[in-house]
Amino acid sequence: MGSPTTRTHRTQQERREQTREALLDATIVCLVELGYTRTTVQEICARAGVSRGAQQHHFTTKAELMAAALEHLFDRLIAEVTTAASALPPGRERLIKGIDLLWEAYSGTLSTAAMELWVAARTDEELRGTLLPVDRALGHATLETLRAAAEGEPPHTAAEAETILLLTINLVRGLALDAMIGGDPKRRRRLLNEWKTMILERFEDR
Repeated sequence: MGSPTTRTHRTQQERREQTREALLDATIVCLVELGYTRTTVQEICARAGVSRGAQQHHFTTKAELMAAALEHLFDRLIAEVTTAASALPPGRERLIKGIDLLWEAYSGTLSTAAMELWVAARTDEELRGTLLPVDRALGHATLETLRAAAEGEPPHTAAEAETILLLTINLVRGLALDAMIGGDPKRRRRLLNEWKTMILERFEDR
């Protein structure tokens, strides 16, 4: 009896998805290594091993490619954070560990790529318009991740919980920027630890 035939040819959809992912990954690498100004579509295509025509089939403008790459990176990071957070034990320590996980995600490649794009977007109206909905979606997804980590814990009002979570997100983003410009790592750790202590103390008052 012959062995089952192994499928060796990719479908057209699989090839399209692989090409798209290669372009997005190459875009992130270029942003981190070269910065936005030196990141050209030609360089991205070369690193991805994709022709310019194939690139244009997926993304009609550079701004569209940049925004999609940032969203692609964030989706991957938030999935990692969510998976790691789900393995944590319940209780207040779960929220504290969730903040640590969020910091690890925001302080790396995501922070560098996002900052490159937002600085460029200040004077590039097309890029700014493309990035705005992506940034809002990232903020919403981050908020939901933290909310899930804090599920079942005080504060009891939805408004108060959202305020604390949004403050956490903005603190992490600010500390990530501080890391990018060469701020004191000991100060960053101290500020993050102080914030976690304040959250725990707030919970103790309940």
